[in-house]
Amino acid sequence: MTPSNILLSQHLCYFLLSSLENWYYRILVLLTGNLKNAEIAVDALSVCMNINSWEMMIPLAFFAGTGVRVANELGAGNGKGARFATIVSVATSTAVGLVFWSLIIGFHDKIALIFSTSQVIQEAVNRLCILLSFSILLNSVQPVLSGVAVGSGWQALVAYVNIGTYYIIGIPCGLILGWIFEFGVQGIWAGMIGGTGIQTLILAYLTIRCDWDKEAMIARDRVKKWSVAADNRRTNS
Repeated sequence: MTPSNILLSQHLCYFLLSSLENWYYRILVLLTGNLKNAEIAVDALSVCMNINSWEMMIPLAFFAGTGVRVANELGAGNGKGARFATIVSVATSTAVGLVFWSLIIGFHDKIALIFSTSQVIQEAVNRLCILLSFSILLNSVQPVLSGVAVGSGWQALVAYVNIGTYYIIGIPCGLILGWIFEFGVQGIWAGMIGGTGIQTLILAYLTIRCDWDKEAMIARDRVKKWSVAADNRRTNS
């Protein structure tokens, strides 16, 4: 496989990872729209999703930075550097997530005022704030671990993990809690948070168990092979 083909496959995998996660939360809104008192539930959920999206900009920045840093370190044959970059990124993003988690918990009854003065909406958002806080906390870790996966070339594996945890575990659990146990939007969101939590645990396990020196050796050999192939093409031309 040529470098261009590998690069194309990596971009396609990255697109798949992003799409799977994006549609996961769109499905949450779609399912909520079929509940009783759907208008209030969707309004409250939209407030929470907007806050979650704002905070997600920070982990997504770590996602991009970590992916590039890990890839560069592995390409240079520096497994310890890749491991160190992973630890620093995860720890920093988690610390930021804990700050926002604390803010959501501390201002759970006032946070909806950013969007609405309706007392009904504020009460509905207040009931969802505990789920919002833990979503933010999980989303502070999961994108960084996904960035490590992208930088390490594990995109295809992580895509399968996302499909399994999001659509085989998370959504069915949300449906069961939301409709069968009649927990409503809280149940749907809690079930889907469970899927995200399992995904995060799997990614964390893969990262912890990773042999960084071996990954660095593989990446360095691949870079050397590409360099030789490029030199041969220039010589022949």
